[in-house]
Amino acid sequence: MNRIVVVGNGPAAHRLCASLHRLGHRDPVTVLGAEPHAAYNRALLLSVLDGTLPGRALELAAPPGNARVRRAAVVTGIDRGRREARTADGTVYGYEVLVLATGARPRSPGFDSPAVRRLGTLADAEPPPEGPVVIAGGGLRGAGAAAALSRAGHEVTLVHSGPRLAHRDLDGPGSAVLARTLEKAGVALELGRRVAGAEHGKAVLDDGRPLAAATVLACAGSVPETGAARAAGLEVRRGIVVDDRLRTGDPRIHAIGDCAEHAGAAGDSLASAWEQADALAGILTGSDTAYRPTRRVLRPGIRGLDLTVVGPGGEPDREPAPGEETVSLSDPAGGRHARLRLRDGRIRSGIVAGFPQAVAAVGRLYARDHPVPSDRLALLIGSAGGYASSGALPDTAVVCQCNNVTRKALRRAWDGGARAVPALAAATRATTGCGTCVAAVGRLCAELAGSAEGGPDA
Repeated sequence: MNRIVVVGNGPAAHRLCASLHRLGHRDPVTVLGAEPHAAYNRALLLSVLDGTLPGRALELAAPPGNARVRRAAVVTGIDRGRREARTADGTVYGYEVLVLATGARPRSPGFDSPAVRRLGTLADAEPPPEGPVVIAGGGLRGAGAAAALSRAGHEVTLVHSGPRLAHRDLDGPGSAVLARTLEKAGVALELGRRVAGAEHGKAVLDDGRPLAAATVLACAGSVPETGAARAAGLEVRRGIVVDDRLRTGDPRIHAIGDCAEHAGAAGDSLASAWEQADALAGILTGSDTAYRPTRRVLRPGIRGLDLTVVGPGGEPDREPAPGEETVSLSDPAGGRHARLRLRDGRIRSGIVAGFPQAVAAVGRLYARDHPVPSDRLALLIGSAGGYASSGALPDTAVVCQCNNVTRKALRRAWDGGARAVPALAAATRATTGCGTCVAAVGRLCAELAGSAEGGPDA
């Protein structure tokens, strides 16, 4: 009997269970989740925070087959010699294979205060009360939260210690487009500053200025959750170090998702967590194929701005290497900017902001390592794209890229009675992946509702 115990009950663990079942694994799988909830899609927490989706819409279906989930099961120790995991209530779970899928936790804003909320779990994501919101951290996550809450009717101030917004992912012109988008949405920006403290009703900046704040939301990034692995004597750098078979230094213990570090890189997206879960399921059911990560494509969900970042992170201002070609198109007044670095006609890194068709097309070309069209301008302005995320869409347009859901499929679900975003999500799985299509699905709802009100010929 090949007993598998999975520590963690997030999307990575859920995907692993489903993939194991699909590949024919029928031995017991025990999932130990620290939270009292069923597994849910953490990538959609912002949609709960701004009221777009109810919390229950994030829940994932029960895993198939022999997987058994234990909720509120906090793992307090791993005995590698006995091959046992112990939970806080004293229960011991024996394993033949242990999988750590503990995810990541929000990074501390640099000070402790009960007045600060961190967006890490479903319990953190309840819509804030009426009143001004101060967000500490102006990376892509903080910018997404600011845009969402401002559009939900809150007065929002975004405080960022860096020289510009999302400076680790966007170049100067791309950051300027993001800043303009937020300011148009009513977000006040405090750049080059940080939140030094918070108490009921206010946040205090590092220059001593107070800001009115009914809610202070920390969006300072995340840290892989590695406590159990470290206590068990496994190698931890930024994340839990794993090899090409997603094994730790103990061959019976694997790690996947945001807690894992493979080839020097820790997980940073739902797509990479799913990819690792699928790869590990194959390995555990007899595949000899080594894990090879696909290329990094970020699609941050920022209301009002179609945006993608492709290629290695942390180098938005890097000068082109010898042999690289740079293609750029900027329209600051129109809130648009694109810059691609190409080698041998293929994308090596890039930023696309404000070009909806190009956002999808560039991400797809980079992920598949396909050559770009000879007409670079056509690619950037969208006439070479195959996906769409805003504006008037043909029925063939793919609205949800994660689940390959077209406008036609969404319209059929609408005609079948799914008349709101949660119902469309349940019927088609649109919005249940990375979450960046939530706004597009919402716009389609409004469009279809308007057509229905106009009559059959509208």
